[in-house]
Amino acid sequence: MSAPGGAPGDGARPSGGWRRLAPRTVLAAALVMAGIAVGAGVPAFLGLAGSRPVGQAFAWVGTGAVLLIAGGTALDYVRWRRTRYRIGAERAELHTGLLLVKRRSLARERIRSVDLTANVLLRVLGLVKVRIGTGENTGGGESTLELEPVTREEGERLRRELLYRGTTAGPGPHREGELATIDPAWIRYAPLSFVAPALGGAAAGGLMQVSEWFGAQGEVIEWVRDRFHDTPVVWMVVVLVAGACAAGVVGALGLWVEMWWNYRLEREPGGTLRVRRGLFTTRSISIEERRLRGVELVEPLGVRTLGAARVDAVATGLAADVDSRHADHKTLLPAAPRATAERVAAYVLREAVSPTGAAGLTPHPPAARTRRLRWAVGAALVPVLALAVLGAVLTDVLLLYAAGACAVVLLPLAVLLALDAYRSLGHAISGGYLVARSGTVRRTTVALQRGGVVGWTVKQSYFQRRAGLITLTATTAAGAGAYSVYDAREPEALAFAEAAVPGLLEPFLERPG
Repeated sequence: MSAPGGAPGDGARPSGGWRRLAPRTVLAAALVMAGIAVGAGVPAFLGLAGSRPVGQAFAWVGTGAVLLIAGGTALDYVRWRRTRYRIGAERAELHTGLLLVKRRSLARERIRSVDLTANVLLRVLGLVKVRIGTGENTGGGESTLELEPVTREEGERLRRELLYRGTTAGPGPHREGELATIDPAWIRYAPLSFVAPALGGAAAGGLMQVSEWFGAQGEVIEWVRDRFHDTPVVWMVVVLVAGACAAGVVGALGLWVEMWWNYRLEREPGGTLRVRRGLFTTRSISIEERRLRGVELVEPLGVRTLGAARVDAVATGLAADVDSRHADHKTLLPAAPRATAERVAAYVLREAVSPTGAAGLTPHPPAARTRRLRWAVGAALVPVLALAVLGAVLTDVLLLYAAGACAVVLLPLAVLLALDAYRSLGHAISGGYLVARSGTVRRTTVALQRGGVVGWTVKQSYFQRRAGLITLTATTAAGAGAYSVYDAREPEALAFAEAAVPGLLEPFLERPG
């Protein structure tokens, strides 16, 4: 049997340089189908055993399980027989399919990432999934090749072979090898993330959904009502919210352990940054340094209260290589003490001091503070006014009390957040990087290579024009694609843009005389 393009049928290394996936992929498929069969068969057997003889129920369920396992294994065997890949001197190729044959090819000079992933089953069998990407957002997955799976040794060989470019080090301080490793104390930041309340709400919603599936939702609600029959409504809500938050904290701790266990950031020969992490599912993410255009220091409000931050990569093509399910793949360092984050950012950028920690960020004018106070107070007054109007129309004293309570809580909170947002504003030029900081609930400080800026966007609303402010946005092919300096003084911001990338904005400036 021969595969398309001259790929022969048998052997781990067929002639012509073609290779097969690992034969153990068929065993992995059989084990997965067996798990599905058990998960579906046990409830089916219990349901049938109540109305039919046990032997008959077992025969029916057993026959279905055998057919399911055999069918799934046979399909994967066909996929294994019909899948070939080859790494040539100029291209990486993948041929697969039976009725619909797919032939994919990537030029080797365009390959920018080789990521390895292995769940528990694949780890036990010594296998990994390999995802080869070019970093180009072409749509339809045409910029990637996925080998699922190969042996762990083959995955490492492919990663080294495809990413090694020779030394790329230039002048300056360079730390090679290990740049950062996990500190178990960092787990204390996990409950302060926005994941914890989300997981708590999901746990409560999941409990109600499962109880509805079994027709026991009414009993669950009645049980909760019985527990709090002598408790005021306010305290009942407080206790339930506290329970959901506790469940969210436990979930956040577990998620952190699963994601960041055995974390290690390394710089490999040839100029590749590699992040390895994961407890049950191990992940290996590689980023070529020549794709790197800077770093972003991210400080969510809860984490920032303890003086911590995480480090994200600003790299070309990273958004194309990472889908929405794996947005954390751009993270080089999880939430860690700010000093550690600054040090790792400096190592990654091959700088003595991280530009994100550069002192002397240019503050923004008081008019920017006024705008933030106006927005925050206006947003806080919306629910207050809505409750007050409803209370007045319906002559409901409770609604008026609720409006007063919201005003007492929301207005001071809005003012504090607005003042913090103003203090967070700043911009500067630090060596070869432009630095911009903004945000309060999620404060970010980006250090972007000046050479990576491909354009400027200048925005000025009517109110900004009256206050003499503008919003300046640097466009780039890396990271989010645009990074803004919000509400800066107009002449100051234009001078900043001209100094950061000389000549880029000059043709569009109007000068007196």
